[in-house]
Amino acid sequence: MNRILLLSIIFLQLKASANVILPAVIGSNMVLQQQSSTKFWGWGNPGEKVFISPSWNARTDSTITDGNGKWQLNFDTPIAGGPYTITIKGDNTIILDNVLIGEVWVCSGQSNMEFNYNWGLEHQAQDTATTANNNIRFFNIPRTTALYPQEKVRANWVVCDSNTWKSFSAVGYYFGRHLQKQLNVPIGLISACWSGTPAEAWTPTQVINADTVLKQASTKQTTSPWWPILPGLTYNAMISPVTPFSIAGAIWYQGESNTASPNTYSALLQSMITSWREQWQHNFPFYLVQIAPYKYGNRNVGALLREQQLKATSLQNTGMVVIDDLVKDVNDIHPKNKYDVGIRLANLALDATYHKDVKGRFPVYNSMKVKNGKAYILFSNLYTGLKVKGKKVNELFIAGTDGIFYPAESKLENDKLVVWNKKVKEPVYVRYAFSNSAIGNLFSKEGLPVVPFRTDNLPVDTAAE
Repeated sequence: MNRILLLSIIFLQLKASANVILPAVIGSNMVLQQQSSTKFWGWGNPGEKVFISPSWNARTDSTITDGNGKWQLNFDTPIAGGPYTITIKGDNTIILDNVLIGEVWVCSGQSNMEFNYNWGLEHQAQDTATTANNNIRFFNIPRTTALYPQEKVRANWVVCDSNTWKSFSAVGYYFGRHLQKQLNVPIGLISACWSGTPAEAWTPTQVINADTVLKQASTKQTTSPWWPILPGLTYNAMISPVTPFSIAGAIWYQGESNTASPNTYSALLQSMITSWREQWQHNFPFYLVQIAPYKYGNRNVGALLREQQLKATSLQNTGMVVIDDLVKDVNDIHPKNKYDVGIRLANLALDATYHKDVKGRFPVYNSMKVKNGKAYILFSNLYTGLKVKGKKVNELFIAGTDGIFYPAESKLENDKLVVWNKKVKEPVYVRYAFSNSAIGNLFSKEGLPVVPFRTDNLPVDTAAE
C-alpha cells in the first residue's frame, strides 16, 4: 500500500511539473509571419491536450502531446495587424500579449552583421533619438554552440526602442526600419550572428562532411579563442531552434573569415542556403552583402571571395548588394556605415520579394564583344543607364592573349562600357574593381555601384594588389 501511495505521489508530482512549455521564439511581443501556415510547438505531459486561441478570430484549435511530451499545431495567420493575444491552455494556461502579425526576417553572419550601436556607427547619434518603434520587434539570439541540433535558445522578443536597438545588428535594424516604413506592416527581426565565424559553422555538419571539397576547405580554418570554426556549431545552437518558426526571408553578411579558401565559397554558401530552406521547408529569399574592400595581403583572396559571392546568387531566389563605395578606410574590415547597407538590402527585398516600384538590383556584368580594338561591356539589371562618379572609370584594366593587364581608358556609349588601351590591339580580358581593396566608381543612374567583375579565369596571382 505504501509503495502504491509513493508511486501515486511521484506520478502527481511529475504531472504537476509537466506544464505546457513554449520555445523562446514563441512569446509575448513577437511578430508572426502574415498570411502563412504558422507552427506553434512545445512540450507538456504525454497525452496532454493543448488548446490554442488567437484573438484575431473566434476559433480554438487543439492537439495532444505525443509520448515524448512534444506537441505542435499549425494555424493560419491573417494579414498584417495587431496587437493580438494568444492563449495556450493545457494543464496550465499561457497568455501571449502584444503579438503582431507582419513580416519576419532572419539576420545572420559574422562581425559586420553583428556590428551594433556599441561598436560605433556613423549615424548613431541622430538615430537613437528616433529609434522607438512599436512595429519593429527584435529576437536577439546570444552566441552559443552545440554539437547537435538544438530545440531551445535563451532569448526573448523585445520592442524596438532607444535602448534595445543598441545591442541589435545595425544592418538588421536599418533593413527592418526601411521595410517597416515602406510596407507599413510590423517587422520581426531574428538575429543570429557571431564575429569571426566562417560559413561552415552556420552549415549543418552532415552537409559539410558529405562533400569532399567542402570538408577539405573547412580544415583550412585557423583555430581561434574568440569564435567557433567547426562545421555546424552555430547552426545547431542558433539557427536550428528557430527553423520551425515561419519567416519571410533571410539577410546575410559574412565572408571575411572564408578568404583562406575563397574558391569554394560559392558551393559552400549555396549548400548552406539550401540546407536552411530544407529545414524551414520554405524556399525563402536570401539576400547577402558582398564583402567590402580591405587589404587582405598580396594575393587577391578578397576579390576571389567577392566573385564567389556573386556566383552563389545563381541559386534561385537569392540576391546581393554591393557596398564598395561605402568604405572610407580599406585598412578597417568593419566599415562604419551600416545605414546604407541596411537600406540597400531593404530596397533589394522591396524590389525582388515585395515587387514594389523600387530599383534595388545592382548592375552586373553580362557579356563582352570586341570591335576595332575595343571591348564593349554589357550589363544586366540596368534600369536607365550607367554613370561615372569622377572624370574616368577607376580600377579598370584590359589585356590581350598574353594576359598582361594595362590600365584602361573607357567611355559610356548607349548603356555600354567601352574599354581600350593602345597597347592591347585585340582585347581578350577586362577587369573592373577586381582586387582586394579596389573601390569602384561606376554606377547605375539610380546610384547603385556596378558589381566588380572580370571576364577571365586566369590564376589569381596574375592580379596585382
